[in-house]
Amino acid sequence: MYQEDPHPLSDAMRMRVLEELQRIEREHDVTVLYACESGSRAWGFASPDSDYDVRFVYVQRAEWYLRVEEPRDVIERPLSDELDVSGWELRKALRLLRGANPSLLEWLGSPLVYRADEQAREQLGALARAFYSPRAVRHHYLSMARKNLRGYLLGDTVRLKKYLYVIRPLLAVRWIDQGLGMPPTAFTALLERTVDEADVRQAIDQLLERKRRAGETQHGPRDDVLHRFIEAELARADTVEVARGERSDTGVLDRFLLETVGRFQAQYG
Repeated sequence: MYQEDPHPLSDAMRMRVLEELQRIEREHDVTVLYACESGSRAWGFASPDSDYDVRFVYVQRAEWYLRVEEPRDVIERPLSDELDVSGWELRKALRLLRGANPSLLEWLGSPLVYRADEQAREQLGALARAFYSPRAVRHHYLSMARKNLRGYLLGDTVRLKKYLYVIRPLLAVRWIDQGLGMPPTAFTALLERTVDEADVRQAIDQLLERKRRAGETQHGPRDDVLHRFIEAELARADTVEVARGERSDTGVLDRFLLETVGRFQAQYG
């Protein structure tokens, strides 16, 4: 198995991100509650030239929430060099959490956290578990796998990184179908618990090594082992039905929003 750290992050880049988050707080008069790396670096298979995809959740001052017209609830920075930074306002994030939004669940499970208010982080994690919907998350990942397969892997020559953009969601579906709970963000954690076919594991390990050492655009011939695995998993997934599950009381989201806005408003004085 390939042993290199799957989540490398230099001190210099961490400092640059922290400085950017502080600049956002000053310019927008907000407080960042949680900031992490998302995408390939969080999953653990970034290429040497992969961007840094920084995602965050922030809270506004109390008066922001008391307007007739609802203001913009997203902060986005234009892509600069290799740094891509964007965040969601807390109320928006909680609305998405209510629907078990997989992107937000992945943020909260990221192994690369730049900074966090620990109270908010703990409560967001508890809410993520409370509102987690296996059916909704499974549908998202299965649709993602099918879309990426159709879009990138049907030729004789393929972009190698796109295999992982099909296999990762398929392993998340396997994870759910095996009753393991919420799929982890880190790809290696998915891999260890869901793949025991020796030939598939070897092919994935070789793909990971190439992906971590090669550029984002590297192409290569299609891999028959991986293609057979993908096709078999898609066929298997179609035979499984997942229960909808019960919805949690959304009142807990309202209370968390109110308490968090109030806590940080007090800090403004």
